[in-house]
Amino acid sequence: MERRLLPIKLDSYQPLREVVCETLRNAIVSGVLQPGERLMEIQVAEELGVSRTPVREAIRKLELEGFVVMIPRRGTYVSDLSIKDITEVFEVRTSLDILAAGLAAERITEEELEQMERLLVEIGGYIEQNDMEKIVEADSQFHDILYRASRNERLVGIINNLREQLTRFRSLSMSYPGRLKAMFAEHTRMVESLGQRNVALAQQFAGEHMANAEQVLLKNMLERGSDSSAE
Repeated sequence: MERRLLPIKLDSYQPLREVVCETLRNAIVSGVLQPGERLMEIQVAEELGVSRTPVREAIRKLELEGFVVMIPRRGTYVSDLSIKDITEVFEVRTSLDILAAGLAAERITEEELEQMERLLVEIGGYIEQNDMEKIVEADSQFHDILYRASRNERLVGIINNLREQLTRFRSLSMSYPGRLKAMFAEHTRMVESLGQRNVALAQQFAGEHMANAEQVLLKNMLERGSDSSAE
C-alpha cells in the first residue's frame, strides 16, 4: 500500500502517544484516512516510524473521541458518523455550550472579552477573503476563550471531546451559502451578551448558534447525499 502518513518528527515535548494521536486525528480530519478505512497497527507504526505501543494507545483515545471504531475480530476502522450520530452529539453539545455561555457571562474577564472582539475582527476579514482555513482556526480560538471563561475545567474537557468528533464536518457546515455571515452575526451577539454580563441572553444566543450550525450541516449533508445518488 502506498505510504500516506509521514514519519513523525520526535522534536515535541508531548508524549509520543499524544503526537501519534494528533497525527492520526489530523489525517482523518483532512481526509487522508477515509471513513470506513481499516487501521492496522503494524502498518501505521511503520509509516509513522514508531513502535506499535503508542499507536495502540492513540487508537484507544481516538475511539473514545469517536474518530475510530473497534470491531471485535474484525479490527479498527475510521468511523463514518451517521446523521443520527451527529444529531446525538449536537444534543449534548448544545446543552453544554448553553451552560458554558451562562457561566462565562458571570466569570469572563475584560481581557478575554477584548480577545474575543479582536477575533471577531479577524474572522470578518477572513470571511471577506474567503480563507476557510483561517476562518476555522480563528473560530476555534473564539470558542476556546468562551469555554475557558466558564472557569470549569471539567466542562471544558467534555466539550472539547465532543468538538473533536465533529471537527471534520466544520468546513462542510461553514461552506454552505450564507452560513459564514450568519455565523459572524451569531458570534457578535454572543460577545455583546457576555459584555453585558447577561446570562439569559448568552445562553439563548449559544443555543441558537448550535441549532443553526446543526441545521446547516445536516441540510448540506442531505443535499450532497441526494446529489451523489442522482449521479
